[in-house]
Amino acid sequence: MFGLTRLMAGEDAPDLQPRPEPPALIIPSPETGWPQWRGPRRDGICTETGLLQQWPEDGPPLLWHITGLGQGYSAPVMADNRLYLTGDIQDKLEVFALDLRGNILWRATNGASWKGPYPGSRASCTYYEKKLFHCNAHGRVACLDPATGHERWAVNVLDQFGGKNITWGISECLLAAEGRVFVQAGGTRALMVALNADTGQVIWQSEPLKLGPSTGQTFLRVAKPEGEIDNPSYTSPILVNLAGYKQIVSCSLRHAFGIDPDTGRLLWTYPLPSRYQVIAATPNLIGNGLFFTAPDAGGGRLLRLQPRATGLAVEQAWTSPLDTCHGGLVVVNGRLYGSFYRDRKGWACVDPQNGALLYEWKDLAMGSVLYADQRLYCLSQEGEMALIEPTQNSFKIHGRFRLVPDRVHDAWTHPVIYQKRLYLRYHDRLNCYSVSP
Repeated sequence: MFGLTRLMAGEDAPDLQPRPEPPALIIPSPETGWPQWRGPRRDGICTETGLLQQWPEDGPPLLWHITGLGQGYSAPVMADNRLYLTGDIQDKLEVFALDLRGNILWRATNGASWKGPYPGSRASCTYYEKKLFHCNAHGRVACLDPATGHERWAVNVLDQFGGKNITWGISECLLAAEGRVFVQAGGTRALMVALNADTGQVIWQSEPLKLGPSTGQTFLRVAKPEGEIDNPSYTSPILVNLAGYKQIVSCSLRHAFGIDPDTGRLLWTYPLPSRYQVIAATPNLIGNGLFFTAPDAGGGRLLRLQPRATGLAVEQAWTSPLDTCHGGLVVVNGRLYGSFYRDRKGWACVDPQNGALLYEWKDLAMGSVLYADQRLYCLSQEGEMALIEPTQNSFKIHGRFRLVPDRVHDAWTHPVIYQKRLYLRYHDRLNCYSVSP
């Protein structure tokens, strides 16, 4: 069944005539390196080759490690031979710049730390046009000089646009493109805003997103009245060309949506109700569809957008039991890989044609995934790292070791590979391994 978009008729309709539909694709960051959350394309795919295909029994060689980075779950980003990472230390969120030998070059503050449930920094930084952007857990967006850490500007989008923080803290890793920084406000005055990357001034603000009948009442612990403003989720957006439109694709607390990055116009929405109001996985572009998933929401689903004379309609193509939370998913060679969260255990390979499970592996706890050079790099939330080959019919193990000596339940930082080095973080400590033969 087609779900109707929020912009379909009336005086705005002539501006939304169907356009010639180019191939669906992710629009990558113009920066080199690993400049943002989940890499240049925000898809968890590293294009480096010539990496170790089999690890020694105790894992790849450890080149260096550093401690003192504070409590945090954010992954490092890399640009211009520097590494940027955040951590909560006492009452402040600290942003660190390191060289590639692990030496701290500078340290700056972006507002207060997060002392709510699961204390620690959330979002990764974003490097764009010689600027470093970060949003803390309270909605404070800061632009820093990546050479010195000096703050160029800052704005709290929750305060400015009537937003409200969420249970586990704002976690959005900012998207920057075409001289703009995009951030969810989830408030009474805007769902999303575009800020001038140089000044922080507002370029546009989209209309707020309100609950409809399905998202207002269905599948929630506490029923929300229809028409109430929807809040930001824990999701980070992607930038795509899809169904004839360039669009920012993300999720609010109870919806998937697409927004025109040039104007802020809300192109479409689709209800994604979940029992505990947690949508954390970054959307995945699969062919000409978008995959969304969340725990306690009946699994994942692929949505397809169809141009209409009055805008875009949304079709749910298929569903899948894969209920990934914050560990991310990757699309490799026409297949979808990720871990379950609550309904099942372990990891899965999913057929993107129909959502069917092709095979599973239960010998590693749920966690985060990165793909590079024919291998999945899987870090379980219990602190165990595995190198896995996704074959036609099964997961084949090529090495595993423990990042954290004792079993834990919050090793949630995503792995990163940059210049044939693997970076793994557990809160205060960052390890750098060589994965070059």
